[in-house]
Formats: sequence, structure tokens, C-alpha cells
Amino acid sequence: MNTARPLHQAHATVVTAPAVSVDEALQNKARYMHKGIPMFLQQAAALTILVCLSPVLLLIALFIKMESQGPVLFAQTRVGEFGRQFRCYKLRSMLVPGSPQYKAPVASNSDRDGICQKFYHDPRITRIGKYLRKYSVDELPQLINVVKGDMAMIGPRPHLVSEYCQYNRQIMPRLYCKPGLTGLWQVSGRADTTFEEQLNLDKRYIVEQSIWTDMKILAMTVPAVLAAKGAY
Repeated sequence: MNTARPLHQAHATVVTAPAVSVDEALQNKARYMHKGIPMFLQQAAALTILVCLSPVLLLIALFIKMESQGPVLFAQTRVGEFGRQFRCYKLRSMLVPGSPQYKAPVASNSDRDGICQKFYHDPRITRIGKYLRKYSVDELPQLINVVKGDMAMIGPRPHLVSEYCQYNRQIMPRLYCKPGLTGLWQVSGRADTTFEEQLNLDKRYIVEQSIWTDMKILAMTVPAVLAAKGAY
């Protein structure tokens, strides 16, 4: 496996991945330039939603603190547009290591094959965390990432560094787009899809990206979240 140069050096950390030159990245930036809902509208919408939901989020934060020890927000390093790493925010839905009830799952018991592991019955998930994850409420703090410009409302999911390191040159185009809070993957089965299916859906979105496609995905997101299919 080759070592790639950082594609956005000002804010990125060097990670191991398929080699892609800066020139190639810049050429593809023009080819895959954003064609969806304008980012300033997405950021304005994200800020408005955050303000409107702030009382509910504060109440949820109180419940999280009451049930288990640890911070309310969980921040994890993810890989975004052009390989730039950023801190992706979520409401904490799991017990923290060191808490009396904490029990790590056995990796071999993963209910999904591949490098992206999922467990139907993860012993780390708290009682309130079960519902936060079921209805994707735990992902609402990613609206902060949208406001900051790390993410968009619609786009490919931001992958972990460990997942990014598994990319080949055919998968790299998914980095020529801001990761999103929702997208084709989220409305097509969520965690019930395989890692390869996720990647293909992400690549399909990038090719088909348009304002109309974004609006359709947003409209499909609400029933997909309420149905809670593939969420665990």
C-alpha cells in the first residue's frame, strides 16, 4: 500500500492511502465541483435547525449525563473532502471505557462483514443511546460540522481513517465531494448495506448530484429515519 501526499495540507494529517497526486486532485475538483443545493443555503438551514432544536438537544444532553458518566458529545476523526481530516460530532450513545457497566464487544461477533463492523446487540450502547441511534438523533450535532463547512447536509458518509486506508483508485472519487449528514446510503438501508454497497451508492451520488437529487434525498430522509430500518 502506497503513502499518499496530503490533499489539503493546511488542515490535514497525512494518512496511508492509495497514491493520488495534488495535480490529479485539483483536476478532479473541477470535474466533480458541487452541483447540489448551494452550500451557503445548506449552512443557513443547518444553523436554523440547530437553534430551533437547541431546547430539545439540551434536554437530551441532561438525560445522557444522568444515565452514565462521560461527555455529552462524542468527537471522532473522520476523512472529508480531498482527504482532509476533521472532528465529526455525535451525541454520546455508548458507555465510556472505565465505566462500571462497560463491556467491549467481540470483534468476531460483528453482524456485518468487512472493515466497518456493526453489532445488533452492542453491549456498549446505553438505554437512551439505543433510541438516539435508532432515529439518528445522535447525529444531529453534525449540523455543527455543516455550519463549519466540514460537511454538507447531503453527501457521502464521512469515513473513519481505517476505512479510508482501504480505498483503491476506483473509490477515490468519493473524496471529491463534501461528506453529508444524509445521502443515498442513509435512505437505502443504512447499516444493513455492506461497505462495498455504501461506496457504490456514494459514487452514484457524486455522478448524479444536482439540486433536484439533493431535494429528493432530503424528502426521503424523514421517512427513512422514522422507519428506523438498518439503524442499530
